[in-house]
Formats: sequence, C-alpha cells, structure tokens
Amino acid sequence: MFTAYVVVTAVTAAANAGMAAADFARADFVLANAADVGLPAWSVRYLGALKAAGAAGLLLGLLGARPLGTAAAAGLVLFFVGAIVAHLRARVLSTLAFPGTFLVLAAGCLALALAPAR
Repeated sequence: MFTAYVVVTAVTAAANAGMAAADFARADFVLANAADVGLPAWSVRYLGALKAAGAAGLLLGLLGARPLGTAAAAGLVLFFVGAIVAHLRARVLSTLAFPGTFLVLAAGCLALALAPAR
C-alpha cells in the first residue's frame, strides 16, 4: 500500500507542478482554457500558485510530513472539483477530461493517505 501511495503521490505532484509551470508561463492553451470557462487571464497565475502549493505539499508529505501531504491532497481535490464545476457551468465539455484526470489523481492521493497502514 505504501508503494502505491508513493507512486500515485509522486505522479500527482509532478503533474500539478507541470501544470503550474504552464500557468506561470501563460501558455497559450492555458489562457485559451481560462477564457473558455470565463476566467480572466490574470487569474491564471493564482491558479498556478495553488497547483504549485498542492504539489509542494504532496512532496513534503512524502518526505515525512504526512498530515501536510494529506491536507494538500484534500486541497487539490477541492480545487479540481471547482475546476469541473467551472467547466460544466460554462458548458465547456471538450476539455473536461483534464480537470477530471487531475481530480482522480488527487482523490487517489487522498484515499491512499487516509488508508490505514498495514
């Protein structure tokens, strides 16, 4: 179970760090997606900061601060639920798979972090 926790958490942290980097770089696809769901371009850097904080928290959880890692996973779950709601409200279903995938990863981290140790 611990191996699954480490693998899923590392993949989730890397994926969120990569997307945070794209947000900070103001990549064209990020700005287009933000515009599609009705977010102003200036908000992208704040969304990137939240993703980067989540990734950092997950990594710190792997390094021994388990409660922080659990809190980061819970925060990312909430973040991506919000992203899915934003996509649904804007009726932008073509890119819904992206926040959906990130939600599944974050939920996996959270479930594995909360699972009893064996």
